[in-house]
Amino acid sequence: MVDVLIVEDDPMVAELNKKYLHMVPGFNLVANVVNGEQALHFIHDNHVDLILLDVFMPKLNGLELLQHIRISYPKIDIIMVTAACNTNDIQAALRLGVIDYIVKPFTFGRLRTALISYQERIRLLSSSKILNQDQLDDRIFAKPVSQNKSLPKGIDRQTLKKVREVIIDYNKEFSMSDIVELIPLSRISLKKYLDYLEDLGELESHLTYLSIGRPVKCYIYQK
Repeated sequence: MVDVLIVEDDPMVAELNKKYLHMVPGFNLVANVVNGEQALHFIHDNHVDLILLDVFMPKLNGLELLQHIRISYPKIDIIMVTAACNTNDIQAALRLGVIDYIVKPFTFGRLRTALISYQERIRLLSSSKILNQDQLDDRIFAKPVSQNKSLPKGIDRQTLKKVREVIIDYNKEFSMSDIVELIPLSRISLKKYLDYLEDLGELESHLTYLSIGRPVKCYIYQK
């Protein structure tokens, strides 16, 4: 279990971070603090593996906190989650060793990708003392290819994003009938997107047998 500290002074963003974090198995929220000074006090007395860190905060901002952590707590990993998108801040954070940089406003899918990549990194580095180039490329340094590769015929990127969002917001097992009214697609078109997400491993399906009629195909999103 990865112990996570959220450092965020905006209550709405903090709640969103908490919600999304709880949707990804393997992560334990240990606290939410609102500035860098509170964060330093907390990590002095408590175990923290990972910090979700904002930049713009009172007293001690995120980049100042990051400098302190790198000196005194080098084993703590950092994912920036911030509205700071100027190149100076981004470059400063990267030079201080952040493992990912997420710009607000962000989606659950983007944060989920960062968290799962972090889990993979931890598993790999703890399972072997020697790594080859393929392992480094596949599990640590490689970027997700699904964002860059061409999509199959009939699959539109923006529509795919909308289907994902509806499924994530639905947040429970569903059949096509449960969500078809929530997406401006025909049942035939929607099935293409569900089949594609199933091929990617983002959905699992099974048949549910009813007392009357044909069995219904049900899906569950793989968080």
